[in-house]
Amino acid sequence: MKKMSFSLRGSLAVLVTLLVLTGCNQGDESGEQAQGGEEPPPRPVEVMEMARQDIPLDKSYPAMLRSDDEVTLVARVSGFLEERHYERGTFVEKGDRLFTIEPDLYEATVNEREADLQSAQAELARTNRDAERYEQLLSQDSVSRQQYDQAMADQRVAQANVAQAEAALASAHLDLEYSKVTAPVSGMIGLHQVNTGNLVTDGTELATITPLDPLEVRFQLPQRDAFELRQQLSENDSVSDIGANLRVPGLDDRGDTTLEGRLDFLGSRVDQSTSTVQAAAIFDNPQAAVLPGQFVRVQLEDMKRYDVLAVPEIAVTQGLMGPQVFVLDENDEARARTVKLGEVAGPWQIIREGLDEGDRVVVGDPAGIEPGTAIDPQSFDGDAGAVVEDAEEEQAQEEAEDQEQAQQALEGGESGGSDATDDSGGDEGAEDE
Repeated sequence: MKKMSFSLRGSLAVLVTLLVLTGCNQGDESGEQAQGGEEPPPRPVEVMEMARQDIPLDKSYPAMLRSDDEVTLVARVSGFLEERHYERGTFVEKGDRLFTIEPDLYEATVNEREADLQSAQAELARTNRDAERYEQLLSQDSVSRQQYDQAMADQRVAQANVAQAEAALASAHLDLEYSKVTAPVSGMIGLHQVNTGNLVTDGTELATITPLDPLEVRFQLPQRDAFELRQQLSENDSVSDIGANLRVPGLDDRGDTTLEGRLDFLGSRVDQSTSTVQAAAIFDNPQAAVLPGQFVRVQLEDMKRYDVLAVPEIAVTQGLMGPQVFVLDENDEARARTVKLGEVAGPWQIIREGLDEGDRVVVGDPAGIEPGTAIDPQSFDGDAGAVVEDAEEEQAQEEAEDQEQAQQALEGGESGGSDATDDSGGDEGAEDE
């Protein structure tokens, strides 16, 4: 039995060797046929002819929200804080009374100053009569010139005393008004800084009122962006004609909060230390969706780079000499061209150096294209975003197919391993027999 088993194994080994040699010969023949066959057909891909154009920018700038009309209430008179007339954290209207600071004291001062004024006015009336009398007596030589001059001086002193009393009364009225603290603006009022019953002095902070609609953001524009922005403004346009969008990053799973507004200020000088120009924008915030102090990003509408060369971002690959694109020669064959990159503007990549007007650049998916690859140029409709989306979809589909094939290969390997185990077990049983 063992001799028969050995002879059977030898026959099987010879058979396997013959099959392997036959497969190798067939592979060599098929390879020779492929090498001797025709060249692959030109690859159809979108191609654009380079021309200068205006590219919209998709840029945003970091900023912090602020309330331009925010007010910190301070005491303007001294006294005991007698009463608070609002609930903290509520909305107050302009003119609402918020605090009362010992008004009785200042009402008494007003009464005193009114009495002083009346006394000064009575003295002025007496000196006026004396001045008239002495003027008549002087014309009759009944009084001396010195007496007349003294009467006129007394009249002027009395006039000055009246003016002084009037000013003191006005000041007393102001202090009385300041003892009743009112809201200078409408907005949300925060926590009070001083409890009622405490003594406050001139300058003591009481609370803060923060208007929430509208809100302002101030940010820094790079000098080139500021220059381009001024360039796009015509003689009849103003800065406020430029729209702005504000985006606040969302928290947790909530989406971003966005507001629409307008540019309100564009600086007229460049900060030498930062090479930036200050700008400000105003945004309506009727629902109080955002709050002052939040960090946001501001995007200006209609920002462009003028008269530039640009290609879809997907057309740029990395070569040995750096970033490169594929340019078609006169035979419609791809040639690598090293370029210097500028800014990325949405789906567009601005090219600073390396391309000239009239160059034909491959703007479709460059995967698989090498120098010398024959290209069948397809017209490009100018929609760079669509080109990028198509390439991303194809890449995602290829990745899915690769994963599926890898999974199938893994499952096939596991089933093949179990079959081999069963066969080896059968052979061992035959040998034992």
